[in-house]
Amino acid sequence: MTRAEYESLAKEILAHDRRYYVDNAPIVADVEYDRLRKSLDKVEAEHPDWILSWSPSQRVGHEPLSSLNKVERATPMLSLDNTYSESDLREWDARVRKGLGATAIPAYVVEPKIDGIGIELVYRGGVFTLGATRGDGRTGQDVTHNLRTINALPLALSEPVDITVRGEVYMDRATFDRLNANRVTRGEEPFMNPRNLTGGTITQLDARAVAERPLKLFLYEIVGDVPLRTHWEALAWMRRLGLPVSTEIARVNSFEELASAITRWADRRGSLGFDIDGIVVKVDSFAQRDELGATSRWPRWAIAYKFPATQVTTRVLNVEHDVGRTGAITPVAILEPVELAGTTVSRASMHNWDQVALKDVRIGDFVVVEKAGEIIPQVVSVIKERRPEGTVPILAPTVCPSCGGALAKGEGEVALRCTNDASSCRGQLEESLTFFAHRNNMNVDNLGPKLVAQLVEKGFVKDVSDLYALDVQTLCTLERMAEKSANAIIKNLDNSKRAPLPKLISALGIPLIGGVAASLIAERFPSLKELLERTPEEIKLGLLEVTGFGEERANAVADYFGDPRKRAVLEKLRARGVDPIAVKTSVEGPLTGKSFVVTGTLSVPRGEIQKKIEAAGGKFASAVTKATSYVVAGADVGAAKLEKATKLGVPVIDEKRLAELIAGE
Repeated sequence: MTRAEYESLAKEILAHDRRYYVDNAPIVADVEYDRLRKSLDKVEAEHPDWILSWSPSQRVGHEPLSSLNKVERATPMLSLDNTYSESDLREWDARVRKGLGATAIPAYVVEPKIDGIGIELVYRGGVFTLGATRGDGRTGQDVTHNLRTINALPLALSEPVDITVRGEVYMDRATFDRLNANRVTRGEEPFMNPRNLTGGTITQLDARAVAERPLKLFLYEIVGDVPLRTHWEALAWMRRLGLPVSTEIARVNSFEELASAITRWADRRGSLGFDIDGIVVKVDSFAQRDELGATSRWPRWAIAYKFPATQVTTRVLNVEHDVGRTGAITPVAILEPVELAGTTVSRASMHNWDQVALKDVRIGDFVVVEKAGEIIPQVVSVIKERRPEGTVPILAPTVCPSCGGALAKGEGEVALRCTNDASSCRGQLEESLTFFAHRNNMNVDNLGPKLVAQLVEKGFVKDVSDLYALDVQTLCTLERMAEKSANAIIKNLDNSKRAPLPKLISALGIPLIGGVAASLIAERFPSLKELLERTPEEIKLGLLEVTGFGEERANAVADYFGDPRKRAVLEKLRARGVDPIAVKTSVEGPLTGKSFVVTGTLSVPRGEIQKKIEAAGGKFASAVTKATSYVVAGADVGAAKLEKATKLGVPVIDEKRLAELIAGE
């Protein structure tokens, strides 16, 4: 191999890295990529004097540094002015318009404010030469060795330009959760949050340690003069150079469009694979930015709209033990009420007793609480520096708090579970009934936890089949139950008898079976009658023929339908009129015979994508297998499914290509 061929090979590998880590659209299988890397390693071993500073082999250093050097920057990294309300944002918009004059109409670029660590990258001749943290704005730390480990960061650009760019290094939630799960397994204290872990990781002296905690990167600004008129154009140029720029950025032309964009972000921030704490609004025109200028602290042409805090500090007043539908006992901290993300929080999950012991949570402690996925409050950590005298350790229960039954841990499990089932444990029964009636399952409107608790307490309902023996007269004996409401509930129960079979299967709460798996079961066994007529072995063998079912999941279904007590309840359901039939719809269309797995954030909810695929004759699956025809990848996609797709040679496409396939193109 000649030196020119070696350089061409290195560029080819970098191009594949970009397609995989930045564009989420790889075009070669793992085996082909590995072959290219082995060729590179071989030639570099034979010609060490050829090794380029931007070679893919140079991402991870081998010798830890003794210290981090300081980096002085000519153009400081300023902070941004903050606002938390639409009225304040409107005032900022008015100041911008006033500063530009009556005739100027500013356009704004709206970007997610990623909760990460600010960094600056320097490229010379298109080659990455320096990376530094924000520091105090003027002086940062040289973390070039660590930034090289980020696969999304191009070591060489598509053009040999001199450019300095700024952005945010962050860790996605999936990686953070995986690292924490490993630490808990080892008996170590879990990390507090992705931002803190990112900050500690990026300043490590040993790049090899950083590579074990995969970081990600988004860039959003060019420093200095560029031969372009707008920020929007600059972002497009950055993308062409191969720099990772968020696909979530939008351009708006009025305050009304800006307010609408903020509302959309507030609604969907919990669905992202990474944390954001607001959005950044920037004047698009560089000429208008120059006219507006900056204060000593922040530019006048940009502002950060901050969402309500997702982490707060409060005090643990007590602890309760919640019993779930599977018998798992969850410790719940009773808190001094506090405002969090727009709601008053007085309870927070502590997950399991191993976590309570690991974090050493005590009654009386001050704790940090956050909302997981913007929904469920959870205790993140204890502020031990503020621990008052007289705190009381929280001990795991020795018997089920609902039925008094024995507690045990399954092999390989951390959850403490009641050994009784729903037939003799009221806590499990109430949770199972609420789950059964949920809108995602049998969709029995108005049958919520409070009403379920009354039904169980009065002895009216002992299993899910008893719901269908209720009548208006019985319901009217309950507290605050009027005849009109009782009639509505009975009507909803009657309607649920005709729910699709997958909904019923999902509502039963079979271990390992969610909505997608329930649909596959109903496809293989199209009626409840047929499932009850089959032996457990027949059910298991039938499901093992279904793509997406392995031994463990098939066994779970077979065991459920083989349990005499479960079968008795199912027979009572049928006797009371609940016997839905799976409607076999053999849709012919452009996607007939093709199977799709969808991953990442898309422009519409995943359920809508599923409907479009199935309406065109395709199948919607949750796991990538040899039978998968395509993986549809959106933004912020996790690595696991892409790696599996590449390994199996399954094409990865974007939403636009999916639309073309549906249209028959």
